[in-house]
Amino acid sequence: MGKRRFTEDSWRRDPWFQALVDALLHSKTPEDMGNFLRDIATLSELQAWGERLEVAKLLAQGLSYREVAKRTGASTTTVTRVAKFIENGEGGYRKVLKTHRHHRMKVDVKQESEASHQEKSQPVSPLQKYLQR
Repeated sequence: MGKRRFTEDSWRRDPWFQALVDALLHSKTPEDMGNFLRDIATLSELQAWGERLEVAKLLAQGLSYREVAKRTGASTTTVTRVAKFIENGEGGYRKVLKTHRHHRMKVDVKQESEASHQEKSQPVSPLQKYLQR
């Protein structure tokens, strides 16, 4: 039997994927989840997943792709890919970003004033508009 491959049409119905989702749902605590993720993923994979989530958070705040890449160390390709999935993916990033607002960085008063000034002089990106819905 050859290597199994997910396709855009079948990944959600794949029994191995369904078993993975079920296993993730059975984690009752952050410690349980962390232990399970560490057992099934390499450190590089875990770092990449964390990096992508941080990239998504910064994009949701309206930072430019270059600024996000600079702050996170992610490649501009990764930043672009995350932005693509925020806008056109299955909605996972959007749901996490909306329901876990405490993950967003707090802006101090000076930055808020600067951001307000920039908003007047710069148009809001389609991604920002979409995330504000």
